[in-house]
Amino acid sequence: MKIIGCDFHPSFQQIAMVDTETGEQTERRVTLAEAVEFYRGLAGPVRVGMEACGNTLWLERLLAELGHELWLGDAGKIRAMEVRKQKTDRRDAELLLRLMLEGRFPRLWVPSQEQRDLRQLLIHRHKLVGMRRQVKNQLQHLALNQGVQQKRKLWTQAGRKLLEELPLTGWTARRREESLQLLDDLDHRVGELDGAVEQAAKKDPVAQLLKTHPGVGPITSLAFALTLGDVGRFAHSRQVVSYLGLNPSEHSSGGRQRLGAISKQGNPMVRSLLVEAGQSAARLVPELKRAYQRLKHRKHSSVAKVMVARKLAVRLYWMWKTTTAFNRHSHAG
Repeated sequence: MKIIGCDFHPSFQQIAMVDTETGEQTERRVTLAEAVEFYRGLAGPVRVGMEACGNTLWLERLLAELGHELWLGDAGKIRAMEVRKQKTDRRDAELLLRLMLEGRFPRLWVPSQEQRDLRQLLIHRHKLVGMRRQVKNQLQHLALNQGVQQKRKLWTQAGRKLLEELPLTGWTARRREESLQLLDDLDHRVGELDGAVEQAAKKDPVAQLLKTHPGVGPITSLAFALTLGDVGRFAHSRQVVSYLGLNPSEHSSGGRQRLGAISKQGNPMVRSLLVEAGQSAARLVPELKRAYQRLKHRKHSSVAKVMVARKLAVRLYWMWKTTTAFNRHSHAG
C-alpha cells in the first residue's frame, strides 16, 4: 500500500509518500496541473491523508473515482502534535505521513455528497439572509436620518410606504430606490430557498423528528441533522455542545477554575440558528422560559440566549439519539 501525507494548497500539493511493501519513500511538490496525472499513475491500494480545509472537493472526487482512500484530519489536533516551532510545507507533509503510519492520525467524519449539497443550500440561504439584513440596516439608517424611527414596523406595508415617501433627493434617493429593489429581490430569493429547505426537511426523517420540538422549524432541524451527520459519533451531549462551540472557554490552573465566553469553535451558522430557535422555544416551553428569565436577570439577556441555545442543542441531541419525539413531560426541568 502507498500511504501519502498531503499538505494541500489551492495551487499545489506537497507530497510525502511511502510504499509499505518496498519501503521506498518519495517527496515531491505536485502542481495543480500535475495532480490528475500524479494520482492516476499510482498503482495498488493508496491512502491519502490531509488536513480538512476548503476548496478540496475536486480532489476528493478525483480520489474517489480512482478508488484511492482519503482520510481528512482535524487541523487543530494535527498542529498540536507538532512540538517544534518550525513550520514548512515539507515538514507538514512529513507530519501527516508519520501520524498515519503510527496510527495517530485524527481522522474526521466526512459527509456524503448529498449531505454536502444540502449544506450548500443552507449556507446559500444563510448568506442571502445576511445580505438582506445589511440592506435593511441601510434603509433604517436612511429613515433615522430623516427623523423616522419605526424599528420593525418599517418592514410593514405602512412602513414601506413611509420609506418611499421620504423627501430624499440626489444620490440619497437613488440609494433608497436601489436598496428597496435589492430588498425585494432578496426577499424573493430567500423565499424560494425557504421552500427548498422545507421540501428537503420533509424528506429527512431526522429533521422531521427534531421539528416536533416547539420553536424548531425546518431550517434549524435540517441544519442540525446535516451538521452532526451521524449521531453515533457523539457519546454524550457534552461532545455535541463542544462540537457546536456552545461550551465555555476555560483556563483553569492551580485548583482555580476560570471560565470565559463560549468557544465558538463550531459551525457559526448552526450556532446562530440555535440561538434564534431558542428564543422561540423559550416562549413556548415553560421550563426554558423560566431558565431564560432567571439568567437574564442574574447576568444579561445575551448570556441567557446562549444558555437556551445550549439547552436546545442538548434536547435535540437526545431526541435524535433515542428517536423520541418531543414530549413536554419528558423534557420538564
